[in-house]
Amino acid sequence: MNQKGRTTIEVGGDGIAVITIINPPVNSLALDVLYSLKESYEQALRRDDVKAIVVTGANGKFSGGFDISAFGKLQGGTVESPKPGFISVEILTDTVEAARKPSVAAIDGLALGGGLEVAMACHARISTPSAQLGLPELQLGILPGFGGTQRLPRLVGLAKSLEMMLTSKAVKGEDAVNLGLVDAVVPSNQLLDTARKWALDILECRKPWVSSLHKTDKIEPLGEAREILKFARVQTRKQAPNLQHPLVVIDVVEEGIVSGPRAGLWKEAEAFQGLLHSDTCKALVNVFFAQRGTTKVPGVTDLGLKPRHIKKVAILGGGLMGSGIATALLLSNYPVILKEVNDKFLQAGLARVKANLQSSVKKGKMSQEKFEKTLSLLTGALDYEGLRDVDMVIEAVVENVSLKQQIFADLEKYCPPHCILASNTSTIDLNLIGEKTKSQDRIIGAHFFSPAHVMPLLEIVRTQKTSPQAIVDLLDVGKKIRKTPVVVGNCTGFAVNRMFFPYTQAALLLVERGTDLFRIDRVITKFGMPMGPFRLCDLVGFGVAIATGGQFVMNFPERTYKSMLIPLMQEDKRAGETTRRGFYVYDDRRKASPDPEIKRYIEKAREMSDVTIDPKMAKLSDKDIIEMIFFPVVNEACRVLAEGIAVKASDLDISAIMGMGFPPYRGGIIFWADTLGSKYICSRLDEWSRMYGDFFKPCSYLAERAAKGAPLHILDYSDQSLGHGFIETHPSLFDARSQFYKGSSQVALVRSAMLESILPVRSFVISVLWSVKRIS
Repeated sequence: MNQKGRTTIEVGGDGIAVITIINPPVNSLALDVLYSLKESYEQALRRDDVKAIVVTGANGKFSGGFDISAFGKLQGGTVESPKPGFISVEILTDTVEAARKPSVAAIDGLALGGGLEVAMACHARISTPSAQLGLPELQLGILPGFGGTQRLPRLVGLAKSLEMMLTSKAVKGEDAVNLGLVDAVVPSNQLLDTARKWALDILECRKPWVSSLHKTDKIEPLGEAREILKFARVQTRKQAPNLQHPLVVIDVVEEGIVSGPRAGLWKEAEAFQGLLHSDTCKALVNVFFAQRGTTKVPGVTDLGLKPRHIKKVAILGGGLMGSGIATALLLSNYPVILKEVNDKFLQAGLARVKANLQSSVKKGKMSQEKFEKTLSLLTGALDYEGLRDVDMVIEAVVENVSLKQQIFADLEKYCPPHCILASNTSTIDLNLIGEKTKSQDRIIGAHFFSPAHVMPLLEIVRTQKTSPQAIVDLLDVGKKIRKTPVVVGNCTGFAVNRMFFPYTQAALLLVERGTDLFRIDRVITKFGMPMGPFRLCDLVGFGVAIATGGQFVMNFPERTYKSMLIPLMQEDKRAGETTRRGFYVYDDRRKASPDPEIKRYIEKAREMSDVTIDPKMAKLSDKDIIEMIFFPVVNEACRVLAEGIAVKASDLDISAIMGMGFPPYRGGIIFWADTLGSKYICSRLDEWSRMYGDFFKPCSYLAERAAKGAPLHILDYSDQSLGHGFIETHPSLFDARSQFYKGSSQVALVRSAMLESILPVRSFVISVLWSVKRIS
């Protein structure tokens, strides 16, 4: 037996066998752990000195669920998959739940996925108040496969169980007891003693001996149940049209209600095997590990450096970006100094931070007491004197080279020698910013996405001179403020903006050659992006689009498509959503409607670009539109990899998802490209480049990979350091972040949950609207 993942059994004088799950860091249920659990149970049932059983997890964690690192092995066939139903039926139903000795789950820390499914197979559950209980399997493109689709509805009711499964929303122990998911809540130091006594009470008939699989009191009458299921299906198809696994969950739940729980278990086992090998599961598993791999930076995080303690941070600039960064730091209890150039700007910046925090109070995410305590960590400043004891400064002023150079020269004079000097610039070369200083080893980019206190991505930009210690320190701060940090190199646009500059340019090329503008947006949205490139331009604003686009035209003239369409529209005082006229027109509620007047601008831009309508472009299929928009993005991502701007392809996957809203269920931009093949992508780009110019010309990296038939993406899921459970030290990519409406009926409960976030992968994409709308 592999001694890392196992269970142990210890029998006390009271006749209670305590079975402990041991598989650090989160006691994930690797196959060897599950086999060991079965052996420990069988041993406890055989032994005459055992009266009852308590199941718990080591080191204050029950279990974080099935070992996700095994997914790749199971999908690739390198590890033999257990026969269908072995875990859900043979182990948890016929061994644990059907045991002639009662068992109680003692839950601390977390019981997620398979961990909760093990607990639900026990005859009672005792939890600590802060323990997290949930079934987040849809995050990985699968369904609860250890009996969860059958037991959860019988414990908490159909409506609540659908909400928990379809949104991957965990509940705390203190709420779980009211739902009926656990039987009692006690402090951690009383957990095992209470569970032991509860098990004996079941044996002596002082507490009920409950088989969760056969409970019926929480299941709605069949007619009402079918209405709930019907509504769940309608909303799922509406909110997540590209995803099948949530519909499979609903089907499996229904099977158990209509045909009985045993039939439901077998349908669940069959469905789990099918979904495990689906493209969606493979994509989401890639995202899971890619997110956790962003903090592994060769030559930096493998040097044994420890992050220094950052006690105080200064933010220069109290605009939208600076105030958002300040808010993010305050929410993680960092004392912050907000510096501005005059009192008017300072008061406005402080007011923005206060408003951000008050928004959390209004949404019920923060108490008034916590608000006041958090706000007390913020101070304002009009000069550099107060910055003499700060550990990090983040500059977030307007994109002006000479201004930033002067600021960094001043910071070098006033800040202590160890202080990290960071810039939130999105376009200016960091070497240029630090040109007038002697402190280039501590100059680093901290590129947040707006709104900074909401958006999950943080690009950490290093130059050739940035010290590994500064990177390690900023990585640590990024994790502590609940961001996913990605380390990238110093170039125009860094990773996200650099990769995606061809996105809108490709769309403009298609439009000028005859493709319907609004159809492009519809096709790209249907593909899974939150919005198409033209709706995005309206949201960002034409001024920002022209300014950032100009940077790429200047730096990459040989491969940019130069269209006059947006400048022509801006001349007519169309600036996008802010002026209620862009590519779309907007009503008072900011609802967008296609503007037929756009045709005349397109015709004029076509004349200025000296291009004519291509009949083929006017009749492109949806597939062709998707490929002609995204293959140039893949091509640029390959250049980013080849130039060493990104450490690994998986970092670009996460950057595309968190920075541009690329659909997570497609695995990221590079992962998606590999599902099509480098050879196919290269051949298509080569064909278009001969027809439409160097904008589409494949880069040498892509051409080389295509010639070898090699993938663009390499990620080793066997890296044990990436973690196994659903919950790690930073927030999940798929955290729904939704508030659920309260409804009087069971159907209303499900309706409200699904309208807000039918799936975490969908709600995440919606919440990303839009990272590129930032103050540059």
